[in-house]
Amino acid sequence: MIQTVTVYCASSEKSPALYLEAAERLGRALARAGLAIVYGGGSQGSMGRLAEGALGEGGKVVGVLPRFMDELEWGHRSLTELRVVDTMHERKQLMLELADAVVALPGGCGTLEELFEAITWKRLGLYFGPVVLVNVNGFFDSCVELLSRCVEERFMDERHRAMWSVVAEPEAVVEAIHAAPAWSAAARNFAQVR
Repeated sequence: MIQTVTVYCASSEKSPALYLEAAERLGRALARAGLAIVYGGGSQGSMGRLAEGALGEGGKVVGVLPRFMDELEWGHRSLTELRVVDTMHERKQLMLELADAVVALPGGCGTLEELFEAITWKRLGLYFGPVVLVNVNGFFDSCVELLSRCVEERFMDERHRAMWSVVAEPEAVVEAIHAAPAWSAAARNFAQVR
């Protein structure tokens, strides 16, 4: 049963408005569906807009912030809960451990790192939930192409294509989460391509 969605997104205030608006729309959509959000805890960029969208709809939003970012006052101070951890590694691990589903909005190298770690954990049978890419403005087209090439070149098994799904708009995320195929620890049997 999906109750908590971890969202990977960016803190940049300079990204185009359509990405910031998509983050806010996603926050609203998840809150309206009764889904709690876990995210990186920031107050700026897509992070801030995601949180504001969800909080505006009465949603539960948990931020996970490394201590050095907290000391720099990068954290959102109006969240349901803000968890401060010691390192970036702890942040990523906790965010994924709390996730029943993972959603990636457009973002930079941190967002992509988190997304690829979630896919890797799923491939190894350490995480079992849906992974949804919100492909606003075709942002993830080249990422999906690269993942497909990994399969075509036999670095990944054909069955690994089922690990993620792609939607064009934030409002399609809840349906995609519920439509995701089941994944189990049996995936470990084909995690290593032979």
